[in-house]
Amino acid sequence: MADKGYTKLKLLYIKDYLEKVSDEENPVSVEQIIEMLAEKGISCERKSVYGDVKALREYGLDISAERIPRVGYSVLSREFELPELRLLIDAVQAANFITQKKSKELIKKIGTLCSEGQRRLIEGQVYIDNRVKCTNEEIYYNIDILNRAIQKRKQVSFIYQKRTMNESEDAYTVTEREHCVSPYALIWSNDHYYLVANNEKYDNLMHTRIDRMKKVEITDIPARDFSEVSPYKHFFDSADYSGKIFNMFSGDTQRLELCCDNSIIEEILDRFGSEAKLKKSNREGRFMLTAKCVVSEGLVSWLMQFGSKVEVIAPKKLREDVRDKAEEILSIYRI
Repeated sequence: MADKGYTKLKLLYIKDYLEKVSDEENPVSVEQIIEMLAEKGISCERKSVYGDVKALREYGLDISAERIPRVGYSVLSREFELPELRLLIDAVQAANFITQKKSKELIKKIGTLCSEGQRRLIEGQVYIDNRVKCTNEEIYYNIDILNRAIQKRKQVSFIYQKRTMNESEDAYTVTEREHCVSPYALIWSNDHYYLVANNEKYDNLMHTRIDRMKKVEITDIPARDFSEVSPYKHFFDSADYSGKIFNMFSGDTQRLELCCDNSIIEEILDRFGSEAKLKKSNREGRFMLTAKCVVSEGLVSWLMQFGSKVEVIAPKKLREDVRDKAEEILSIYRI
């Protein structure tokens, strides 16, 4: 192998081959490496392979010499562990705003972060054909456009699709409407991806599902500062904001006081986190919760799922809204 260029390529080929093929249960023999290099048009001796593996170890690649189940080399540690890759794949599977086609492409790319044997193991547990997925292929690119618009502090224009039921037919119609808004944040909530933005006609925040947006474009119009329509002054705290809203319904932030059954402590803490204030209630088997959150129709729906295990103490308007919703539901079940 006289060509020095081949010498440099040889080391890269070995690195790629070990990362692609080998793992703790599937070591690669020197003979396999030599055979792989021969297919690339590079001939070498065993001794040179030993030297290349040594160089890769000095570079930082975690390569071990295995004797069981067979003699060979294997890459032990990688950038991502298998459980981490499993989490990424599960997230892609669960995200119904990602189309079925794009889900398969993403899962395939995630699989390249481990060995072929490990990829077959995790991909064998992937089932997405029967999952409900959106059909808007633009969403993947819209996310990038919206993110750039947020960074540039520019307004975005788009067409928003909404489904409405036809009164005269057993079907629904998709209506389209143009919008131009100031974008502030992208939030993944309730299995959907949302854009948090402001329509300059109003002094509040609006939420639009990204999977229903088409023809998204960045305009030359400066975005309205979020401090004019939100409580945030220096940066839009999307984590704080998403923690206070329910089912992506907007509203006013108010002090919430609930009397909860002890059996739902996990659900309450999962939703309100460690910042919520808890204390024992004077009612047996119950506790009191105090927190700040956005009071909206979404909060009413969230509270209704617990039935009699949650009682709204304050604010008074929310207590009345929950009562009215309960009566409305009861009315359709009366004989």
